[in-house]
Amino acid sequence: MDKLNLIATTTFGLEATVKREIGRLGCDITASSDGRIDFLGNFEDLARANIWLRASDRVLLKMGEFTATTFDELFEQTKALPWENFITADGHFTVTGKSIKSGLFSVPDCQAIVKKAVVERLKTKYHMDWFPETGPVYKIQVALLKDVATLTIDTTGDGLHKRGYRAVTSAAPIKETLAAAMIELSYWNKSRILLDPMCGSGTIAIEAALMAKNIAPGLSRSFVSESWPQIEAKIWQAARDEARATINPDEIAPIYANDVDAQVLEQAKANAKAAGVADFINFAVADVANITLPGEYGVVITNPPYGQRLGEDAQLRRIYAALKRLLPKDTTWSAYIITSDEEFERHFGRKANAKRKLFNGATKTDYYQYQGPRPPRA
Repeated sequence: MDKLNLIATTTFGLEATVKREIGRLGCDITASSDGRIDFLGNFEDLARANIWLRASDRVLLKMGEFTATTFDELFEQTKALPWENFITADGHFTVTGKSIKSGLFSVPDCQAIVKKAVVERLKTKYHMDWFPETGPVYKIQVALLKDVATLTIDTTGDGLHKRGYRAVTSAAPIKETLAAAMIELSYWNKSRILLDPMCGSGTIAIEAALMAKNIAPGLSRSFVSESWPQIEAKIWQAARDEARATINPDEIAPIYANDVDAQVLEQAKANAKAAGVADFINFAVADVANITLPGEYGVVITNPPYGQRLGEDAQLRRIYAALKRLLPKDTTWSAYIITSDEEFERHFGRKANAKRKLFNGATKTDYYQYQGPRPPRA
């Protein structure tokens, strides 16, 4: 089979992280741009990407890409694509869309044109005038950027951040994909201490534990393309068997998760249990103002409350003061803090070594990176 053109989508700012992940899967990367990494792969790679990618939002199958400045161009070039290679005669397909800086700016009209073109193509190929749409689900997207239309089919379904372990969340949770990316960007490894002093739902600690034990983030969930007849069930089974075989069940890493709210901490424990790492994380009820760093050369990664959602300025200033006390300038620790507060450095009293713009859902944030000294060689 010819290689498939696949796209791993991601939150703006995490492209390099996802690119590294795809590289570790052994796939050939063909392009990288804002919010997406293009790569080549077969059905096995499609399954492995969905199961293993930690920081990506979803995996798309690219059907075609072309310039379209008129509805006629959009219709004819969409109709020319081999939709019958994937969409079955009984397939249930929908079309979503988006348009940025393009002459075809009406998204509903673009969706309708693409839907009509796909139907016309399938009518010709299947010799049918009516489609029951009772079979496998195919979500088509038409994305227009500067008059270039990209036509894709979603292979993931529910976003990759839905690992399946977070049935309950605290207020202002951080996405699992973003938490995983934050850990990747921190250069933490399982030999060093990791502390989240305001863990909330426990997502950062849980994602770190999954990494340390090498548990694939999508191992326990399903994907929409599993119902596609083109991808045999044995492909998905083999990908999951491979993932299970690489788990390090006896791995131990020093991961600590604290929160001042005992009820919230119980939710975090429940999430960790659902993820299979509850016994791997040291949970404790503690106010950040009273925490002592558990050792040297560790890494703090945390998502403190955002002012516009969770509390008054006075509360935030108290939190920042506590973090400043916990992480003095002369500490051996590194700190990675994500917040939407643009004045964070001033309140923390230190300029970050690096700052990266990220999005936590729709919220614009900065990821402040304070890099401490490297641990001495063993």
